[in-house]
Amino acid sequence: MQHKDKVIIIGGGIAGKLAARVLSDSFREVIIIERDAEATSPIPRKGAPQGNHIHALLHAGEQGLEKLFPGITEKFYSTGAVKINSTKDLAWHHHGVWKQRYDGGYTTTLQTRPHLEWHINQSIKEFSNITIKYKQTVKEYVYDEGTHRMIGVVLKDGSVINADLIVDASGASSFTYRWLNDQGIQTPLEKVKIDLTYVSQIVELPENDNQDWTIKLLYPNPPHEKLAGSISKVEGNRYLVTFIGYHGCINDKEAIKGNNLLHLAKRLQENDIYQTLQTAKPLTSISVFRVPEISWRKVEKINNFPAGLIMIGDTICRIDPFFGQGMSIAVLEALALEETLQNQSLENVARDFHKKASQIIAPIWNMVLTEDFRYQETTGKKPVGLPILQWYARQVFLLSAKDIQIYDSFIKVMNLKHPMTILMKPSIVLAVLRNGLTKKGNL
Repeated sequence: MQHKDKVIIIGGGIAGKLAARVLSDSFREVIIIERDAEATSPIPRKGAPQGNHIHALLHAGEQGLEKLFPGITEKFYSTGAVKINSTKDLAWHHHGVWKQRYDGGYTTTLQTRPHLEWHINQSIKEFSNITIKYKQTVKEYVYDEGTHRMIGVVLKDGSVINADLIVDASGASSFTYRWLNDQGIQTPLEKVKIDLTYVSQIVELPENDNQDWTIKLLYPNPPHEKLAGSISKVEGNRYLVTFIGYHGCINDKEAIKGNNLLHLAKRLQENDIYQTLQTAKPLTSISVFRVPEISWRKVEKINNFPAGLIMIGDTICRIDPFFGQGMSIAVLEALALEETLQNQSLENVARDFHKKASQIIAPIWNMVLTEDFRYQETTGKKPVGLPILQWYARQVFLLSAKDIQIYDSFIKVMNLKHPMTILMKPSIVLAVLRNGLTKKGNL
């Protein structure tokens, strides 16, 4: 695509900044409109309250981010982020069994979200044609009814900025859908109620030469268990402790009780995190974040969607954060946008990108719902063939505790490096069927 003059990005979170990066190659001027003030250090920002809680870039996301910002991974490490062997340094209890611990040759970076965002922001500053307007919000669109095209935005202060393209990266509460509805344009929506609560705190742990993990995850064994716990080393030789509960299993008073999380750790099916937290020193107050529902707006199905407007990130799909895929989806979408910009005219960019975004989201959405619907309290549209999908997935989870090859394939799928079809190889199907005949393998 030939260079155009100006693009406006609404929202300066991760998805917005990644979009800015790829758009900077095709537009002379990229303007990000961000409601928050500029960060002066790697601290949680008001517009991203989820930043206090555990985050992870999956392998596909981390590799994609490195492609967009060469050298950024090393910058993470040089400022304290922790590099681990993904399958050796992770202790993971999942569906009632511990995963295999082995050297699979994969690496993962452990860091807080503010640390990650800080480095993305510093990298964005290296692009002279990207400008961020802080403490600003978009009040309305400038829309040309004759051409059915967005041609600019009106800011809260009344100023108008015209542009060749507008990208909405403002998140799940975006005003765009209200605007579309006012124009008589309906957006197909899938919504699933999960009633998820995050409770987190950063702590300091005493040195322990016997500690054989860098991150520990205790997932619930559904449908009877709804509480998960994790403890992960992050930059600054600190540990981020997070508890995650479905469908009201964590109440408000319990969440902040006593400024420590021992009371939640004691409820887990294994006592590992509880024992570890006995000697923990709290470094922050306790943070609570709630995700009542997840949603996927099928923008690609709107026939009369306005020209000159692109939706990206959580603005399209807010996925269950429990599985750590949100940031990686944003990276994959940015790479898809980059590819679209290289191969399409400006008139067709939005249409083709939204189709690509849907193709990225669909398998991940179904994978997440397969787990979310293990709880009868979860409500919404269920994937086709759900009972079979759940049965098959559970066998794979159980086999991951004793079969390295199956676990290795599962790691590739979970990290968005390979499609779920690799879990349907004849050898895995046979192992699943054999395991399913035993009492332990049944639902």
